[in-house]
Amino acid sequence: MTALAALAAEAKAWPFEQARALAKRVEKHGYDGGAVIFETGYGPSGLPHLGTFGEVARTSMVRHAFRVLTGDKHPTRLIAFSDDMDGFRKVPTNVPNQEMLAEHLDKPLTDVPDPFGTHDGFAQHNNARLRAFLDQFGFEYEFLSATEQYRSGVFDETLLVMLERFDKVMEIMLPTLGEERRATYSPFLPLSPKTGKVLQVPTLERNVSKGTIVFADEDGTKTEVPVTGGAVKVQWKPDWALRWTALGVDYEMSGKDLIESVKQSSRICAALGGRPPEGFNYELFLDDKGEKISKSKGNGLAVEEWLRYATPESLSLYNFQKPKTAKRLHFDVIPKAVDEYLQHLAAYSDQTPAQQLENPVWHIHDGAPPAETAPISFNLMLNLASAASAHDAGVLWGFIGRHVDGATPATHPLLDDLAGHAVKYFEDFVAPTKSFRPPTDQERAALTDLNARLAAMDAAERDQDVIQNQIYAVGKDHGFDNLRDWFKALYEVLLGQSQGPRFGTFVAIYGVAETRALIDKALAGADMAAS
Repeated sequence: MTALAALAAEAKAWPFEQARALAKRVEKHGYDGGAVIFETGYGPSGLPHLGTFGEVARTSMVRHAFRVLTGDKHPTRLIAFSDDMDGFRKVPTNVPNQEMLAEHLDKPLTDVPDPFGTHDGFAQHNNARLRAFLDQFGFEYEFLSATEQYRSGVFDETLLVMLERFDKVMEIMLPTLGEERRATYSPFLPLSPKTGKVLQVPTLERNVSKGTIVFADEDGTKTEVPVTGGAVKVQWKPDWALRWTALGVDYEMSGKDLIESVKQSSRICAALGGRPPEGFNYELFLDDKGEKISKSKGNGLAVEEWLRYATPESLSLYNFQKPKTAKRLHFDVIPKAVDEYLQHLAAYSDQTPAQQLENPVWHIHDGAPPAETAPISFNLMLNLASAASAHDAGVLWGFIGRHVDGATPATHPLLDDLAGHAVKYFEDFVAPTKSFRPPTDQERAALTDLNARLAAMDAAERDQDVIQNQIYAVGKDHGFDNLRDWFKALYEVLLGQSQGPRFGTFVAIYGVAETRALIDKALAGADMAAS
């Protein structure tokens, strides 16, 4: 065992906990040289959102932890599986051409026309969106389409086993269904040869020797079709088990809302002769109202939206942190996620090897975090953009260059990336909500005093800590019993917001003269929102 593997065996970070459970599975059942298979699932009935990305990101972290733990003893594969042969049951509210889509309800998602007009079908469009996003992050994965697996015959052998063991599957499923659903349930959903729709109808007859089922088509005609070759689609819980069995999946995580489904699918997998995978149930992302994110509603963040306002690594961190705790996935969580990533990155180089394995950036970067750190927080960048009404990253570089000697966009690409994101976030979320207020008499006196003290400082004294101490002194001298009220006044009067950065650092980077100009403007009663 390598030294790194020995540390991994004791590491407490959740990907290592999952990796150790998977390693025990491998040791118990043995492998003949085949790959250990990780899988994630995606239902392309709607556009991919960040919850979809999260499953791939988290599974990739477990996969990397497993490789380190086992010393790459076993090859691994990560399959990103799209359930794109599922019937199109509901038209999403966040896509164009709603009336056209409504004409294709109940058809396999891959047979529904693309409302965007860029691909052969709706599922193909959404699959492409997902793959482009995963590729952008550099994930190592294999994309599999359910339609291709069914129609190419990959699932045929297991489908015939399911036909043979039809009664066992029904014994598992029927107790979980309501009375009305039990009366019509079948694990096989035939595709109508006449309409192409995925039909939820009873199986009237089954012929194991022929590999076929008989059902009543939409017009009442008794119709016989094979269960192989893409002539049927399996109901989703048995379908999950089908996939696990046919592909030999060893690890798949899923949302907390699917705990009971995992149990049922695991029993069916065992009935088919497969071995249910390892995994765990993560908590769901919630929208700004605390409701579950839905692809059809489009109430979560789109993958592109996070990346407009923040670095990809911050998104990975948000997924790494507390996967079993429900978290809001809305625009206002982005700045904190960015700064927490920067803090973990800055701490990494000074940590011991054991501590590094617990650091999220080790898992985000597959054990090799970048060396570049950011001496300016994203929150401070936002406040610089706000104070300067910056609509271009170049404006922020005027302040950055003052604070970081010799820094340019070329020498500090991370800072340049942050500056670009900060400007976009400011324009879309900060500027529309800025609300300045005039100072009270007490605050006016304090601001006048602070202005004079800043003016009296020579260049050598304009260190952020010296400035911060002066700000504290002004607050105490002017009777602010709780200094938080003094700092809140600075934010509300000068920046138009209720909270902000460490103000001494802000002044040092924004500039003493520029800060004094803000104070003069506020004291004069000028329009602080004006550029």
